[in-house]
Amino acid sequence: MEAVAVIIALTVALFVTLAVLATVKAVKAVKRGVDHTVTQARRTVEDTRLKAMQFARPGPAGEVAQLRLSLRTSMRATQEALRERSAEDASLSESLALFQRLSGHGRELDEELRRLESEPSQSRIAQSLPELRKRTDAIRESADALRWAAQDRARQFQHEDLADLGEQIRMEASALRHWTAVEEEGAPGAAASPKSASGPSGAERTGQPGQPGQPERPERQRSAIPGRPSWLSDLSWEKRQQAARRPESAG
Repeated sequence: MEAVAVIIALTVALFVTLAVLATVKAVKAVKRGVDHTVTQARRTVEDTRLKAMQFARPGPAGEVAQLRLSLRTSMRATQEALRERSAEDASLSESLALFQRLSGHGRELDEELRRLESEPSQSRIAQSLPELRKRTDAIRESADALRWAAQDRARQFQHEDLADLGEQIRMEASALRHWTAVEEEGAPGAAASPKSASGPSGAERTGQPGQPGQPERPERQRSAIPGRPSWLSDLSWEKRQQAARRPESAG
């Protein structure tokens, strides 16, 4: 009884442990989903606010919002492109490392631009814009170069894979039509000897006597009626009619 109780206790403990682990994993997955959703929502709200500021606040303040929006859009697009393709192409690991370093500069610049949005002095903003614009263009060009290179690389791989696949399909189609090669090889020989393909000649069919290998055919029986062709006596329906008339003539 004690052994049975120990086994039951261990089984219950195992099920409880598994249930706790499953619950923790589910909670973490839900938390990651919620965090991702919240991040996406915040990003969408911030981008919408920056788009509105471009038109609502003309001048240096509107240009700051435009710089922030272009920087965030370029960095986000490059990040998504590299992450999607790095799972299939291990060569992009170095590109990801370079992008991480570039992202540090991008976040610092975005923070500086965000602080300028609350700057009350328009002259201060206008004084800082040339240097900020230059940095924004440099970071955006670098991010675009990484993204476009990754896209071109993936496109080239697709073209090469499609070409290899087309060649394999052509080879398989040729293998499936294996009889066409045999017909093309045998076509000249068949055209050179049409008599052999058409069968034996008339003399061979009739079997003339005296030729070796050809048996002599027995002569066809002559017709019993003078002047009647001999081939008419071989017709089966004619024989049946003659057999049917004999009893009547006998009677």
